Amino acid sequence: MMSVVHRLAAGWLVDHLSFINQCGYEICDSFAHPGGVPCNASVTSTEDCHSISTSAATPSSSDGPPYGAGDAIGTEGKRAKMRYVFREEFFDVSKPHIAAAPEEQLCQGCPEVSLTEIKANSNREEFQEGAKSNIGESPATARKKRKRKCVFNQGELDALEYHSKVRKLIWEGTSHLVQEGLKSGFLHHTTAKLSCRKNNVPQRIVCGLAELCEMGKQFPAVNESDHQAVCVLEEETSSAEQDLLSCVTENSSDCAKIIVLMGQKYLVPPKSSFLLSDISCLQPLLNYKKKYDVIVMDPPWENKSVKRSNRYSHLSSWQIKQIPVPALAAPNCLVVTWVTNRQKHLRFVKDELYPHWSVKTVAEWHWVKITTAGEFVLPLDSLHKKPYEVLVLGRVQGDVKDALRKSEGLPVPEHQLIVSIPCSLHSHKPPLAAVLAEFIKPDVECLELFARNLQPGWTSWGNEVLKFQHIDYFTLLQNEN
Repeated sequence: MMSVVHRLAAGWLVDHLSFINQCGYEICDSFAHPGGVPCNASVTSTEDCHSISTSAATPSSSDGPPYGAGDAIGTEGKRAKMRYVFREEFFDVSKPHIAAAPEEQLCQGCPEVSLTEIKANSNREEFQEGAKSNIGESPATARKKRKRKCVFNQGELDALEYHSKVRKLIWEGTSHLVQEGLKSGFLHHTTAKLSCRKNNVPQRIVCGLAELCEMGKQFPAVNESDHQAVCVLEEETSSAEQDLLSCVTENSSDCAKIIVLMGQKYLVPPKSSFLLSDISCLQPLLNYKKKYDVIVMDPPWENKSVKRSNRYSHLSSWQIKQIPVPALAAPNCLVVTWVTNRQKHLRFVKDELYPHWSVKTVAEWHWVKITTAGEFVLPLDSLHKKPYEVLVLGRVQGDVKDALRKSEGLPVPEHQLIVSIPCSLHSHKPPLAAVLAEFIKPDVECLELFARNLQPGWTSWGNEVLKFQHIDYFTLLQNEN
């Protein structure tokens, strides 16, 4: 796929933005009327916000440049199309979030650094940050804060030890992939200023998906025998939110669909399906009766920043263990879990969660975040925030017959890097479809748990599963057949 820019022994350089725009966000309209007004304009009633509709709705002014009567998308007697692309300014990461000292920068850095040196760098960084934040405080308070910052707790010591083990692999692999990206022109030292309207695009679009899932628990219980397991998005359909929350919604067509939910528009890519619910309402996914060959999950791990903010709720280890992965997994299923840099969570996945699901850990990969110029977005040896995240890959263990299936597809390498320019929207992870393709059979069933966006060919579940499908994250282009 085009989203893989370079493939080397160390891993992949991936173009996340390109992947999104290859998903096929084209709305195939009915035959267009003169003047460019689609036949099947929105079927949602303006008085009733508690409805969901699918249509090739005429875009609002916030969806892109306004089109007048002379800008008809299509002409009478022709099949008209509207194409949406993800706003590129969300990937305009041209400078590191925190600048590294010259000796720590990727182009000049040293692949091997001792644990003692990493600790010293971290202390220096913490002291400098502490000095900045202490401006205006009393000398006694500032001294107290700086003193604490120079003492490592056990969690920090564990993280430093882990970092010292993986640092060389990350530094060298990223360096090779960045060099290739600079050679090919995908990465570039000088970034031209984007002409897009960056200030007009909100970083957080409040769409109330999690709240809707919570509200859905108040709906009457659905009788499984009477209820359909799948809701297929047709050309013009309208149904209550209760239906959306109680079955898997499927777009089986070759075109994208627009759904309107509580007054907000979301794009659903072709050949995709999703369930919008929280962890207490997973039954519709089981009723869907599919077994998945790939299951990717990005749990909301508990951490200090999550506790402090109400942005999204976290799940305890016990709750994560209750996810019915064994009931959803096909034999020899590849399970991939995103893990934060806290060693406590990494140990939990490898030593407790995977064994509980009869999953054997086979690999540990890293997603490395870089700028458009190929620099780490954060200093590699930063103590609290790293420019990488961990993925733990495992295989569901079965009987002898299942073991024979292991020859299908290449064995998963123990360590690989996925290097990409990260999306500036919080927790919008890079897609794994292209990088996993060489290790799985073609046309397999894939599932993403705790998803915040949709992908063609995948089933996605989460209480914010449509979050990054919101139409305001996209721009409308004109496209005629």
